Amino acid sequence: MSTVSQPANRPEQPPPAAAGHPAAGTPAPAPDPAGDRHRLTALQGLAALSLDAMASVAYGPEAIVLVLAAAGAHGLGFTLPVTLAIAALLAVLVASYRQVIAAFPHGGGSYAVAKAHLGRRSALVAAASLVLDYVLNVAVSVTAGVAALTSAFPALYGDRMWICLAVLVLVTAINLRGIADSARAFLLPTAVFVASILAMIVVGLFRDAPASTVTATGHASVLAHHATSVGALLLLKAFASGCSALTGVEAVANAVPSFRAPATRRAQRTEVALGALLGAMLIGLSLLIGRFHLQPVEGVTVLAQLADASLGHNWAFYVVQFATMVLLALAANTSFGGLPVLMGLLARDNYLPHVFGLKADRQVHRHGVLALAAVAAALLVFSGGDVNTLVPLFAIGVFVGFTLCQTGMVRHWYRERSARWVGKALLNGFGAVLTAAAAVVVTATKFTEGAWLIVIALPLLVLAFEAVHRAYARIGDRLGLGRVPEPPRRARSLVVVPVSHLSRLTGEALNAAVSLGDEVIAVTVTYDTPEDRPATEALRRDWELWNPGVDLLELPSPTRSLGRPIADYVADLTARRPEARVTVLIPEAEPAHLWQRALQNQRGAVLARAVRRDTGAVICRLRFRLTPG
Repeated sequence: MSTVSQPANRPEQPPPAAAGHPAAGTPAPAPDPAGDRHRLTALQGLAALSLDAMASVAYGPEAIVLVLAAAGAHGLGFTLPVTLAIAALLAVLVASYRQVIAAFPHGGGSYAVAKAHLGRRSALVAAASLVLDYVLNVAVSVTAGVAALTSAFPALYGDRMWICLAVLVLVTAINLRGIADSARAFLLPTAVFVASILAMIVVGLFRDAPASTVTATGHASVLAHHATSVGALLLLKAFASGCSALTGVEAVANAVPSFRAPATRRAQRTEVALGALLGAMLIGLSLLIGRFHLQPVEGVTVLAQLADASLGHNWAFYVVQFATMVLLALAANTSFGGLPVLMGLLARDNYLPHVFGLKADRQVHRHGVLALAAVAAALLVFSGGDVNTLVPLFAIGVFVGFTLCQTGMVRHWYRERSARWVGKALLNGFGAVLTAAAAVVVTATKFTEGAWLIVIALPLLVLAFEAVHRAYARIGDRLGLGRVPEPPRRARSLVVVPVSHLSRLTGEALNAAVSLGDEVIAVTVTYDTPEDRPATEALRRDWELWNPGVDLLELPSPTRSLGRPIADYVADLTARRPEARVTVLIPEAEPAHLWQRALQNQRGAVLARAVRRDTGAVICRLRFRLTPG
């Protein structure tokens, strides 16, 4: 038997006074050895949470080159300086998020920092920016991976949307089994990709000339001619475009609770390893671009040209291309590792429905995973599986989150005033200026290409968070959360049992009712029609013969309604007996096999819905389990 409980009484939903993220410096939760096998090691963290950042080396350097190509060959000479600036910002971000992990071991990243040091509204902006970034990352990653596949097999181009949805279903299914299982599944593709990129860089640095230029042959160059000036605005735009390679750096800080104990130390190691690998690959690819005097061409990625030039047009070239394709498609896993944890924190703070704070047996925020998959699927359908439709919307949100996180950490150091706090604050302040500039430039340059949707969606999402919070505040006020209730007092208990026939189910229902209540009333709905009168008379006769000591009250119904007569009777009974606690006990048979539930008449659900809608009575649903046989 289960009862309908009020939302605030659920143990996973603390009252608003207790809700919220722990303050900075709060120790991480105690280790849970039984659940540790469903959490991440540092190496698994790279596979589960860094795929977005790792895969960005496939489009980050290309974004820089395409912008600088507007200034001709002279502009391409600035590829390495711009990349070094991005690598410097990457180092700042890694150092910052390493401190965020230590200060906020319960996860949340930018949201947690902004909440502690910048206020509620800034925290919600940070959360909204992360939500948008994570959702768009799923759609962009899947479409980019499928685009690489359809480039190799053009016959599949017409089915790209269905392929995108199939990849999304696969990644979602793996994540529903737990983040540790997804990490183990993606560990090999991650290792192959990183190894192939690093090998390509090392081999390329020892070459004096390209080994092959087959991929670029016959493709039109996008390099501008007769352009020699490189202005500050162009460099800033190239820097902002290249910063797309930094998306995903914050994912580890958002998902600290997903790591094994000691979670903080493991997450910090993962963050540093991610920064080191990403920085090495970005700088290495930039060196190769300059070494081979690469020129961007239409229809061929910069990474493909570099693989061709370093390794030759052979099996190694195809290994790099295939590994890139797979990792791009699987980079969506970063969002599945980070966003459900963030949604859980927002739910705990009453900014999202509390259901997002629940965890399944494998430490999975199942509702968060499914919600992310549903929204991403809608985006894929909206875009038709075309990556170019989604790219202009990508990366703006993460720059907003970066800026708020860096600004919050400046205030953190100022308040804490620990050793060398001035240097740390200056470092974070410099990072905040750079990421804010990148956010402004990317938004301005991509505004007409679709970035205006993010400008609208961000405040709308913040307003939605606040609307949910106000709703929970009203519920809490009505329930008196945070106030000491009056001492419990005993009231006379009156149990109403709806019945339709005599059976073991009826007997079990009355046994439970007389155990629960001081007074029990059995009720049955009767219909005055020729076909129904025999059944009514048979029940009346059998009840008198059985004589259970409980009166059977007949409720005539002029229509075929079942729930309304009982709800009206309960409402009238409550009005006539205000001193009594009225409970409606609804007996239901539970089949032995799942498929047999389709055979039930759903009578119990109809009654429960009617009584809940029209009365304030307590509802108990007695489950009588049928054994196989």
